[in-house]
Order: sequence, then structure tokens, then C-alpha cells
Amino acid sequence: MAELDAQVADGFADVLRSVDERFQEVVGLLFPGGTGRLRVVDDEGEEGVQVEVVPAGKRARSLALFSGGEKSLIALAFCLAIAMARPTPFYLLDEVEAALDDANLRRFLGVLRRLAGERQFILITHQQPTVEVADTLFGVTMGRSGVSQVVARRLDRDAEGPARPWVRRQLAEVRAPEAPSAQAG
Repeated sequence: MAELDAQVADGFADVLRSVDERFQEVVGLLFPGGTGRLRVVDDEGEEGVQVEVVPAGKRARSLALFSGGEKSLIALAFCLAIAMARPTPFYLLDEVEAALDDANLRRFLGVLRRLAGERQFILITHQQPTVEVADTLFGVTMGRSGVSQVVARRLDRDAEGPARPWVRRQLAEVRAPEAPSAQAG
């Protein structure tokens, strides 16, 4: 049993060290000039991992005192650190950026774009900036006939430039009535 406990402790220490390195990196990207770390704490016999983040120009404080957007960024930094330390083929993120203001959203999306070269992110969102950085869009829209339809579009930035105008043009084409086929008259 002692040998197994030692192996588990060593494995946990290796994973924590790897995740902590990535966490420090991601916190630096999401909180420019800020610092973050993960550390093991022992509180009255209960061991755990403490998350510490100090944004640039601010003092260390409890996570409970951060704003909702800052808490979201910290949680995302932790999740992305795990993704970087122990990669899987894809990640499903459901409106994780909803509490972020525009500046924090853009920083978060920049980190996602950086990671997207090695792994796939599937994001469920209502945020236009998130849609703008997507490679492929899937959505549901209602045409003029009142019937919902699934829309899927691959964004080709080389040919079309920024996504925003492209997305609007594509959605306008989906909503536009189809040209009438040859009608018997």
C-alpha cells in the first residue's frame, strides 16, 4: 500500500507541476503582467490545491474578491492549463466566455487560437467576437418561411478577409428566399 501511495503522490506531483507551469503561462496571457500559480495546501489535515492569481498592479487577494469576469478568466486559465498539460483531441466549451467583457474576451480568444493549432475546440456561443475567430460555423436559423434550418459554413479567411463581413453575407444568403425554379406556367 505504501508503494502505491508513493506512486500516486509522485504522479500527482508531476501532473501538478506540469499544470502549474501552463497555468502561469496562461495567466500571463489572460492577465497581462499578472502572475498565477497552483500550490498544494494542507488545511487541518485536508490537502488541496490552491489557485493564486495576482493581476498586474493589484495585490494578492482571495478568489472570492475577484469580479465575475476575473473569476471566469481564472477558471478558464485553469481549464486551458490542464488542456495544455494533458491534451485530448477536442474540447467542448459551452458559453464559457459569457461573463467576459470585450477586452478579456479578445485575450481569451487569442489563447484559444494559439492552442487551436494542436487541438480542436468546439464552442457554443452567442458572442459575435467568438464567431469571428471560428474556422467553421454551425448554427440554427429561421428562414423567411418560418422553418428552422441548420447552417454549416467553413470560413476561408484567405479568400474572404475577416470573418465578420463573411459571416453576415453567408447568413443573409441563408435567410434570403431561394430563387424560384422553373415553374410551369
